[in-house]
Amino acid sequence: MKQRVASVDILRGFTIIAMILVNTPGDWGYVYAPLSHAKWHGLTPTDIIFPFFLFIVGISIYFAYKNKKATYITYKKIINRSLKLIGLGLFINLFLPYFPFVESLETFRIPGVLQRIGIVFLISASLYLNYSWKTLLALSFFILIGYWLFLGFFPFPNTNGISPTFSRAPNNWANYIDLNILGKHMWQPDYDPEGILSTLPAISSCIFGILIGKLLDGLKHVYKLFMVAIAFLISGYIFSIWFPINKTIWTSSFVLVTCGWATLVLGIIFYLIDVKKLQFGTIFKYVGMNAITLYFMSILISKCMYLIKVNESYNLHSYLYKSIFINSFLSLEMSSLLYAVSVVFFYVILAYILFKKNIFIKV
Repeated sequence: MKQRVASVDILRGFTIIAMILVNTPGDWGYVYAPLSHAKWHGLTPTDIIFPFFLFIVGISIYFAYKNKKATYITYKKIINRSLKLIGLGLFINLFLPYFPFVESLETFRIPGVLQRIGIVFLISASLYLNYSWKTLLALSFFILIGYWLFLGFFPFPNTNGISPTFSRAPNNWANYIDLNILGKHMWQPDYDPEGILSTLPAISSCIFGILIGKLLDGLKHVYKLFMVAIAFLISGYIFSIWFPINKTIWTSSFVLVTCGWATLVLGIIFYLIDVKKLQFGTIFKYVGMNAITLYFMSILISKCMYLIKVNESYNLHSYLYKSIFINSFLSLEMSSLLYAVSVVFFYVILAYILFKKNIFIKV
């Protein structure tokens, strides 16, 4: 059992490292294609990172609450953790490293990665406490099919026959709802990748993680994980014919495909650790044990480095990047990547120190 949890810790740590890597390039204008998100439809390695984490949250929910009852104390803990995650996300969006220390309340972004994790965790954990795995599976597919039908076929009011679309447009239901509810509180003027409606299929990503956690518990034959992974991938890519793979609006095909890749990677790690008894990935375990803390710090520090001015020409980020990483013998893409790798190295060292000092900050 410890090895299986270790497998999840390794995948969690790897995912956090990948999140920090893609979030902290030296120059956003010079990033290798695999380290950027797809512009709209499509899938890059970067696009699978966040759904991997929600998938892992689901696995963690299974092991944390498999022997828990739906009591007041259990719900209190779930709600407290959810509120902490949402609060941390809002703090990042609101904080300024200079007076008045708070972003404008009229325009600050409300959604975010931590906010979505908190909401998805709250709903998924509550569902898990109350329903069987069969009901959870049926509910997940109901969400995915319903989301597709709503976004693709539900008519817009007062639009003179304009059909809904999956494209980046005003008649995309996900964008339309975010714009009309969130208004100026979005990442982009016309959409937010962690918006309101797209949080629904993200719940399915987490629930599928719960179900994989159940499969992992007592698993003797790793081929079952690979079979599930293949089923996810085939169904997702076939579904994408009608509902394109898209991270920004978290399409149903995107959920299936990313859960497939997550299950496949987890299966490989499980095979190497539990079947072949190989010892590797310890550093990922260190990161995984303080995953939220390290992610929160990386985003907060990065924001401060962009906002703190060194002089009229440079902020702290650009000053360090151009002073240390820009060299004539390196391409700008490589310089940008090396900066990101150095940031990752810093947080890996921090994770190691926290582990050695037996410091595990639970959110």
